[in-house]
Amino acid sequence: MHKRIASALLLILSLLLAPVRAAEVAKEGPPTPTPASTTPPKKETPKEKAQTQPVAEKLSVTEHELKVADGTLKYRATAGTMPLKDEAGKARANFFFVAYEKITEEPVDKRPITFVFNGGPGAAAIWLHIGTAGPKRVELSPEGYPGTPPYHLVDNPNTWLNQTDLVFIDPVGTGYSRAAEGVKGEEFYGVSQDIESVSEFIRLYLVKGHRWGSPKFIAGESYGTTRAAMLSEHLLDRQGIALNGVILISTVLSFQTISPSEANELPFELYLPTYAAVAFYHQKLPSELQADLKKTVAEVQKWTKEVYAPALLIGDRLTADQHKAIVDGLMRYTGLTEEFIEKSNLRIKPSEFEKGLLLNRKQVIGRFDGRVTGAASNLNSANPDHDPSLSRYVGVYSGTFNQYARETLKYESDLQYEYLSGRVQPWNWGRGANGGWLYVGDNLRDAIVKNPTMKVLVCSGYFDLATPFSATDYTISHLDLNPDLRKNIKQTYYEGGHMMYHHNKSQQKLNDDIKAFMESAVEK
Repeated sequence: MHKRIASALLLILSLLLAPVRAAEVAKEGPPTPTPASTTPPKKETPKEKAQTQPVAEKLSVTEHELKVADGTLKYRATAGTMPLKDEAGKARANFFFVAYEKITEEPVDKRPITFVFNGGPGAAAIWLHIGTAGPKRVELSPEGYPGTPPYHLVDNPNTWLNQTDLVFIDPVGTGYSRAAEGVKGEEFYGVSQDIESVSEFIRLYLVKGHRWGSPKFIAGESYGTTRAAMLSEHLLDRQGIALNGVILISTVLSFQTISPSEANELPFELYLPTYAAVAFYHQKLPSELQADLKKTVAEVQKWTKEVYAPALLIGDRLTADQHKAIVDGLMRYTGLTEEFIEKSNLRIKPSEFEKGLLLNRKQVIGRFDGRVTGAASNLNSANPDHDPSLSRYVGVYSGTFNQYARETLKYESDLQYEYLSGRVQPWNWGRGANGGWLYVGDNLRDAIVKNPTMKVLVCSGYFDLATPFSATDYTISHLDLNPDLRKNIKQTYYEGGHMMYHHNKSQQKLNDDIKAFMESAVEK
């Protein structure tokens, strides 16, 4: 960030009414959406109140350089907090962020700027930050597996900073971001509340950073895509901010598509192609289906549309021959046993698939990445008792970021860095509460209609059991856009999971796709 914005923010911070305080709470919940109504609020104990510490009211500005394909990239990093106030000037919250700006002779308003966040609700931005987008990334094997601790960050020549300046945002309750003293966190912990505060942060950053003239993008992962879809319209309507583009990684715009139940059978057909992809990876399919992943996925999608979906509509009126045909098809495309499929009543829940696919090996597969396996500790349970594609990575991300923030970015705070926070629960789902399904596809559609030059990039992993790619395809194909505007949306697919960037080749492809996307969204 240019020194003028750092100086301006430091002055603003010195005028804060009071330090922001927050109690440390237990971390819980994955970085993809889960119904908050089932999670009771956590009461703060006297002991926790005694452990509160103020958020550091400062900015740290450092300069660095990185070897990239076409030479050396010099950049400025700013780590710190930005206060949000009401119209009376009373502090409401401190937003922690890390911003990167390329040091160049090019006018600042010629450089695109991208605001990046993760999901949860309750996830800090470190997953995209040090997973793929930032100038440093966590060190993993080429296939995306961590080694033994202590873990390390390495230079990331594929950083998005090659094509855009970056601002990583931790919404209130995540990272080092906290509600101000005397302000209830509930004022930020909800669908609409979150949109209001994050959009205000973006507006303030554009003001203080003199970036109104820059091409503007937002990028979100998981629930962050839900946030991004709503922001795309809200920023335009409320803040007068027209975006050049929106990047959606591991997308959920319709929660109906990922919430299977007896009252909602649609997800059973939408998950099936992902089951086949994961079974393909673990060599559980017939030999003729193990030759080409994309061809196999296409075959499963065709069978799902022409055979499986109509069978679900028929319900228990299937004839014996029809029933057997569905059982045989599900066995062929999932690698599961006949007994398992019959027991599931032809409707396989993702949690059951995660537990059942490798049960004979006493292993479970990951929800966020079906390639990752772990020991099944309770064989009698129908559901996995842990997600190895999450538990194996939290130490990697948390440990490396805590050290990076202090040693490299020179930002220090005694607060707990909430990489996955339970403090935002219970989340106020608004129109998606009380058994309903939150849907924000209409926000994205309306944003495109109102701002017809805005482009959208939708990125999906084949092995993602949290936000399956066919569920994303279904939602995008039902946005009801006219053909000319439908061309604004580009969809890409990767041989990885929810965090497809853990896989080296997918991370390179993701970077290339984002570069091409941004070039298409900015007028030359």
